[in-house]
Amino acid sequence: MPGFSVASDPGCQQVEEFQFTVGEGASTDAFSSRRPILVPDLADGLSSRWPVYSAAMHDLGVGAVFAFPMQVGASRLGVFTIFRSRAAGLTAEELALALTFADVALMTLLDGHEASSDGLAGAMTHQAAVFQAQGMIMVQLGVSLEEALIRLRARAYADGRALTDVARDVLTRRLRFQHGDS
Repeated sequence: MPGFSVASDPGCQQVEEFQFTVGEGASTDAFSSRRPILVPDLADGLSSRWPVYSAAMHDLGVGAVFAFPMQVGASRLGVFTIFRSRAAGLTAEELALALTFADVALMTLLDGHEASSDGLAGAMTHQAAVFQAQGMIMVQLGVSLEEALIRLRARAYADGRALTDVARDVLTRRLRFQHGDS
């Protein structure tokens, strides 16, 4: 999954940013598998599937997560993710609402509504910074794009910082990767 775009509040943004940084979690799996990931209890044996994500979600007060891929045919545009502070599944009514909201979000992306333009512009800037930094690290270290992203994520995780913040440091040349860096 390329990264998160828009979050409803700072807490959700922090959760999504962490997921993007470590490269594992419900949204990542929903995007790659093209199917919903419904986890009513994050404490229920997911430490082997998502070892870093599961522990962090507990620490951040997230008890359940529900991720719905937003796609049209073979084109994946993103994931609509819902977090719940307590462990509990979705009722039939809540599931129907979640699917409706995911469809509305998808249509907003496809239609490019004015109401969403500020959030989407910020999202594109956010993602572009990570991808540009990834390219710079690839050149600095002479590694693949995949390896460069792994190194960038590792550095962000090790420093306890958001991936986009570390990416901006690379872009402004406050941080340069050298052989032996994580």
